[in-house]
Amino acid sequence: MEQLNQTTSHRFILLGLSTDPQLKVLFFVIFLLMYLMTISGNLLLIVIVRLNPSLQSPMYFFLTNLSIIDIVFSSSVVPVLLMNTLANDKSISLVGCATQICFSLAMGAAESIIIAAMAYDRFAAICRPLHYNTIMNKTLCFYLVAGAWSVGFINSSVQAILTFQLPYCKRVNVNHYFCEVPAFIRISCGDTFLNELSIYITGAIIAMGCFYLIIISYVHIISNILRISSSQGRQKSFSTCASHLTVVTLFFGTVMFMYLRPHSKQSSNFANEIDKVVPVLYTAVTPMLNPFIYSMRNKDVKNAIRNQLKRMQCHKN
Repeated sequence: MEQLNQTTSHRFILLGLSTDPQLKVLFFVIFLLMYLMTISGNLLLIVIVRLNPSLQSPMYFFLTNLSIIDIVFSSSVVPVLLMNTLANDKSISLVGCATQICFSLAMGAAESIIIAAMAYDRFAAICRPLHYNTIMNKTLCFYLVAGAWSVGFINSSVQAILTFQLPYCKRVNVNHYFCEVPAFIRISCGDTFLNELSIYITGAIIAMGCFYLIIISYVHIISNILRISSSQGRQKSFSTCASHLTVVTLFFGTVMFMYLRPHSKQSSNFANEIDKVVPVLYTAVTPMLNPFIYSMRNKDVKNAIRNQLKRMQCHKN
């Protein structure tokens, strides 16, 4: 009982990415720039979609939600990293840590489902164009988005509760730059079987399930693209699919690497460093890339931005 009570009385210390002063400054600048790009890129997309009637379609409804998720996801992790990188006090309270775990896990799960919904939307648009409006009706889109957010927060709440029921035996140093479940499993001095089992089950259902659906959708999309007679049209479509699949693989590959492998408490220093670097890809890199990959390369979005800038210029004149 004493061991269990210890988790409520102390603060955890996040060791961060590096102890080298020069590297810390470099990391601060890099992550600050990435965070600013994430916020500005995703906010721009949200505003453009809201202001343009021509972008009121299921695809942009999903993209708007993806942008909101990316802003929350990145904001739940990067500001804490920035503060801890240069601060002397790197501690975080139990409540702060639990909140970070809840929001980062919820946004990760929600993003997985939204990306899968977007892939299905593209499948319906390209492979079933005559039935697109019937398939991607408003009710289905609403339920997909509501389901993504609900599943995300239910899963994260369960994981947070299980994580902080573990005893830590006065171990307060977390070898990570933010509060993440695998890092806490490694420092626990109790039986983590239930925690690891719950991670594997939810990871297999959410991450692997969504990734599998995305791959199936893109296989059908690519097979349909191969039937396009114009070589220029094929090349353009393949370029778009390749960029989408690159970001999808980057996000799902790193998430599955972190959550669907055994979490040894006796990991080598190299393995611990890898476990700190890999999450950077899904907490900072993909939220920054998503608005540019999915939208800014899109002709409709580019035209909407140009039209909006012209309207602003006209109002000034």
